[in-house]
Amino acid sequence: MSSSAVLIVNPASGSYSEERLMLAVGLLRERFGEVSILRTGKRGDAEAMARDAAAKSPEMILSVGGDGTFNEVVNGTAFTDVPVAFVPAGTTNVLARELGLPGDIYDAVKETLRGRPEYVHLGRINGRYFVLMAGIGFDGEAVWRVKQGLKRISGKGAYVLSGLGCFLRYRPGRLRIVIDGRACEGYGLVACNSGYYAGSFRICRGAGLGSPCLHVSVMEGGRRSDLLRYVLRVVIGRPAVPACVEGRRIEVYGDAHIQVDGDYFGRTPAVITFHENALRLMVQ
Repeated sequence: MSSSAVLIVNPASGSYSEERLMLAVGLLRERFGEVSILRTGKRGDAEAMARDAAAKSPEMILSVGGDGTFNEVVNGTAFTDVPVAFVPAGTTNVLARELGLPGDIYDAVKETLRGRPEYVHLGRINGRYFVLMAGIGFDGEAVWRVKQGLKRISGKGAYVLSGLGCFLRYRPGRLRIVIDGRACEGYGLVACNSGYYAGSFRICRGAGLGSPCLHVSVMEGGRRSDLLRYVLRVVIGRPAVPACVEGRRIEVYGDAHIQVDGDYFGRTPAVITFHENALRLMVQ
């Protein structure tokens, strides 16, 4: 390919700015010469664009959008040697906090160009890779119930309102969970590949992109009071109860909603696996 860098841009992202993007393109042209700009129009475009671009071996692929857009790019570039960069322009941008990136497109590209590519690990659920987390149960349903029109207007507020609605109607079914061969029961779980969740919160303190396993927090109680206690501990920064469990293969049986990197992904059953050195990511 004639271009050395490819920008995959989601212009519908929550904090996207065309002006800041074009300033960032100037930086990239100084570094790489010609730059290709590919704009998504619907779900799935970013993954297809990333897979096609990676096959032509550019010097770098940059994803401009939110965590969901980057998830698509990851699924198009996993286990290639092409360096991939996250440029935050979404609603929550959890990965930006994980990588220490500023929230502005231009500033994030500037920091990216000072960084280096490093292999990081990924999780995978039912055939789809994830960078941040896979949530099953309450947070999966909350994402499922988010109204997209409200999300475009209020951003994070749409998730808060959806979460409150799910809390009021909370009637979870029991799940059978097997973590590296050890069986237990619960009403939901979050399998963390990164340290942060839903912005600045942490569920599993030992989780991180360099950790040699996934960190799993299981929701053991099925009452509203159990859920409230769990959420409050996360919000105030207390350790999860019960403690997070390390694992490389998690099987979940029952019926519950799933979210992957903040986007809805269907229902259980699910098999979650850990994959080492799966992505060449630009880090600071």
